[in-house]
Amino acid sequence: MDIQLIQLFVNGLAVGSIIALAAVGLTLTFGILRLPNFAHGDFMTAGAYLTLVANATGLNIWLSMAIGGLGTAGLMLLSEKLLWQPMRDRRATSTTLIIISIGLSFLLRNAVILIWGSENQTYRLPVIPALDVGGVKIIYSKVIVMILAVVAIATVHLILQRTKVGKAMRAVADDLDLARVSGIDVEWVVLCTWLLAGVLTGVAGGLYGLITAVRPTMGWFLILPLFASVILGGIGNPYGAIAGALIIGVAQEMSTRMIPAEYKLAVALGMMMAVLLVRPQGLFRGTLS
Repeated sequence: MDIQLIQLFVNGLAVGSIIALAAVGLTLTFGILRLPNFAHGDFMTAGAYLTLVANATGLNIWLSMAIGGLGTAGLMLLSEKLLWQPMRDRRATSTTLIIISIGLSFLLRNAVILIWGSENQTYRLPVIPALDVGGVKIIYSKVIVMILAVVAIATVHLILQRTKVGKAMRAVADDLDLARVSGIDVEWVVLCTWLLAGVLTGVAGGLYGLITAVRPTMGWFLILPLFASVILGGIGNPYGAIAGALIIGVAQEMSTRMIPAEYKLAVALGMMMAVLLVRPQGLFRGTLS
């Protein structure tokens, strides 16, 4: 048995779990709001830094992540009120929205550098030895990352399938005009979408900070795997985004057996291009149902 290969697989599951959380947030905004948000990765970064600030005050890391998630949701709601709602009212084109989101990503990244600097930072955490499972070293934080990701994904499933707001989200995603005629408060659904996407994205950023350094560019370098996961799983399908993220995460990490680690992002790009060429609709149907 190749221990190194198993090690890379476990690492890929951990990274894929984090990408999955953020990808669900991205696919929700894409599917419901028709917004390709290129600032999504930088909102992840904001979540990591808000977690860092809360953790520096002496709060434990899990409570700090909750604060980071809520803070990120607040930032997303602010962007909705200042940017996206006015753009929808003006019936802005997709090209305009993409350009604005790229500009927002630069704004967020440089605001982070201005406030916290450009150097790498880490959380204040106790030192816990890695788990040894049959010769495979599993860092404790990666185990927690995967467990929390499963819990968060299960919660999203329950929200979408069992709650009033979840059913309203699915209706708006299927047909916005029909949902509005049916009496659904679309603006309320939009705010709930940003709230859910923001919490997931902020927590994903906090979790990513557990397994890597907290730095201003951390989310920007994940934007390609995020979009690749959403496209691979079917735009607007959160379950597809989860599957796509796990596939991308594992493929990227295991590819380092054959290519240098600095080129592993090319794997996500290659998979995204292949899917667009062969099956543009993704592996699964692109809806919230």
